[in-house]
Amino acid sequence: MKTVHEVSALTGVSIRALQYYDRIGLLRPSARTEAGYRLYAEADLARLQQILLFRELEFPLRQIKTILDSPGFDRDRALEQQIELLKLKKEHLQALIDHARSIREKGEKSMDFTAFDTKKLDEYRKQARDAWGGTDAWQEYERKGHSPAKEQDLAGQMMEIFAGFGQMKDLDPAGEVPQAQVKRLQDFITAHYYNCTGEILSGLGKMYAAGGEFTRNIDRAGGEGTSDYVNRCIEIYCKP
Repeated sequence: MKTVHEVSALTGVSIRALQYYDRIGLLRPSARTEAGYRLYAEADLARLQQILLFRELEFPLRQIKTILDSPGFDRDRALEQQIELLKLKKEHLQALIDHARSIREKGEKSMDFTAFDTKKLDEYRKQARDAWGGTDAWQEYERKGHSPAKEQDLAGQMMEIFAGFGQMKDLDPAGEVPQAQVKRLQDFITAHYYNCTGEILSGLGKMYAAGGEFTRNIDRAGGEGTSDYVNRCIEIYCKP
């Protein structure tokens, strides 16, 4: 585990930025000391890498959070896009370096601005945004839009739903009460975020139990094992 100061020194991200990422839910530390200081695990640093790479794509922080938290997030696909962008940026910078050297060494006075052309880079950024923002769920989420205060309030309500699951962990996941709780969760997501279809809900259930920040938060709200229980309840609910 690393402290916020160690993460800042390792990554070059300022402490203030890391604190802000925590406040908006983009990068929450896995643990805290008894005194309340942030502690970051390897999984947190892996998420930070993705955040920084998406920043190179010039995605706003709010969109990055939505992408990384999406059940459809494909890390390999994201890396391929990020690699391609960095290659394009490298080509652009090399062209600028060559152009500057030409001016210095040859005393070039022609008004050649080709090296400053960013059309290819801009087009790729647009394609990347379209790829991640093209789903109906994404567009609906963007349309609804919530202030940071509203996001925090909704997150609290979501945790209350998971706390409810925690109180019924001894019940059969296929029972009427747990299945009604799944319906409540699905309706809540649809009402406040995007149309939570059975397919999306099934993906969310798997994500809840897959480890990482979601699992920790759910188990914190409902007790250890709640995330796995929620997933089992959702699996039954989504069966054809």
